Amino acid sequence: MAVPDAGGQEGDAPVVSQIAREGNPAADALVEAARYGDIDDVKELVEQGVHVNIQDMQGRTALHMAAANGHMDVVSYLLDRGADTNIENNEKNTPLHWAALNGQIQMDVSLQVSEELIARGANASALNRYDRTPLDEAMSRGKQQVVDAIVAATAATSLASSSVQE
Repeated sequence: MAVPDAGGQEGDAPVVSQIAREGNPAADALVEAARYGDIDDVKELVEQGVHVNIQDMQGRTALHMAAANGHMDVVSYLLDRGADTNIENNEKNTPLHWAALNGQIQMDVSLQVSEELIARGANASALNRYDRTPLDEAMSRGKQQVVDAIVAATAATSLASSSVQE
């Protein structure tokens, strides 16, 4: 699959975001592949130089879409390649917000995705444009298991961080 040049170099997020917002086929291709859990296309696009944090016109990244749709293999792959766990879309939702909000996926997968994002540095206290955290979003949807998973994963991460500092 031929991929248009994403422009900018790795780590050059402002250029990458600007190009994506202008309608970049590379961003759209990566975001859509992640949305549908097409790990082979995701890998191919990244290997061809599409930045893992490239955003589409709505500010969504591949990690947003993989997290929202419960594609754990894609989530892990993107995180292993440096995807930003706290990147915001145009609504200021992070991938963790989307994992907590999504009602289309099986609960056990939603729990796994939420736990993995937090373990990899997602901020469970991040506020979206409605001043709601991922925990607030899970609570508003009646997802008690996701609420419990976010609380437990956040506590485990805090404990691990404090024991490393001692």
